[in-house]
Amino acid sequence: MIKPELLAPAGSFEKAKVAFMYGADAVYAGTSKLSLRTRTEMEFDDLVETVKLAHSLNKKVYVAMNIYARDDEYELIIKEAKHLDEIGVDGIIVSDGGIVEILKEYAPNTEIHISTQANVTSLQTCNFWYKNGASRIILARELNKDEIKYITENKPNGLDIEIFIHGAICYSYSGRCYLSDYMAGRNANHGDCAQPCRWSYNLYAEEQNNPGNMMPVETDEKGTYIFSSKDLCLIKEIPDLFNIGVDSLKIEGRLKTEYYLATIVNAYRHAIDDYFENPEAWNYEKYIVELEKAKTRGLTTFYFNDKNNRDFQDYEGKQINPNYEFGGIVVSTGIEGITTVEIRNKLSVGDKLEVMIPEKLEPFTFNIEKLYDVENGEEIDTVNPGVKEQKVKLKIPTDVKTGYIIRRVK
Repeated sequence: MIKPELLAPAGSFEKAKVAFMYGADAVYAGTSKLSLRTRTEMEFDDLVETVKLAHSLNKKVYVAMNIYARDDEYELIIKEAKHLDEIGVDGIIVSDGGIVEILKEYAPNTEIHISTQANVTSLQTCNFWYKNGASRIILARELNKDEIKYITENKPNGLDIEIFIHGAICYSYSGRCYLSDYMAGRNANHGDCAQPCRWSYNLYAEEQNNPGNMMPVETDEKGTYIFSSKDLCLIKEIPDLFNIGVDSLKIEGRLKTEYYLATIVNAYRHAIDDYFENPEAWNYEKYIVELEKAKTRGLTTFYFNDKNNRDFQDYEGKQINPNYEFGGIVVSTGIEGITTVEIRNKLSVGDKLEVMIPEKLEPFTFNIEKLYDVENGEEIDTVNPGVKEQKVKLKIPTDVKTGYIIRRVK
């Protein structure tokens, strides 16, 4: 039994550090102009540091250059390809055949990974891309487990298969969308999606005998979220994923917080390791408990078990997480357990906190007994975020390290 790679998103260098700390084998990032998440924070210098960190940990970094390019963009594409090859990224994620040709010439030392945006849904297409230089295919999310297994069992030797296992699902086929461009002038296929699939809509019907007379279709006070999908979650399917033989399991979310990233990566890390070590004793329920502490639109297996599944629509249009929120990040530790924390939400004496410890699935839980001002050391009752890098000191009665994520239990 081969253990698949756990691949996490990294929208910034800080998020890459969190992903690695909580168990990711690799991260994927974007370039500032040529990926489908141009609003992420990974500038080139940060990318260099991410690669250095990853390789020092014997881990990997893949970079997305997965726009559909126009002719006037190829000068920049060539420049970026050379840079990525020089700094030693482990793979470049692309969807455009023209960019593939550029990479073969200008980034010869770097693996080519075919993006889910390329809509690969068959073994024949996998073979095509393999013959044209690809070493990994990120399959379309529309495939079910039988279709994926057929591909993994018949693919060429030397071709890796990667699939998404968790995160937001784009309403459009394989994420190919022009709705954003039409409605907001922001091109989703060039990394600037306005996410109109998450907007609320009011529906109207035209009465046939009275053209132009638009009658509202009844909805609630929020309208209706007819394009929005639940979040993908395949943690229950870990046994099938091992059986299918997928090489890499990918989490979506380069725009998510460090808290979300730590929560999801940690749960999948333990789920994968536990199944690998003792499949007979494996049960998914404890991992679900942790996953549900992050914000979610509801969870779905999408088409993985049933390609006729329709239970993935999110009609509420909101992310649900009533009991937990991002408390802060450990900045430094001091004597007698006094720890400096960069806060992300209000903290008060008496609050219940959970420290997420990378080597453990279940967090360490405690109540705040005292808070101290970081400037003068005086005791305070409450600290509110309001300025960048707002910090506070408190006693955490367990060993912690810089970078540990803290939850606040509401």
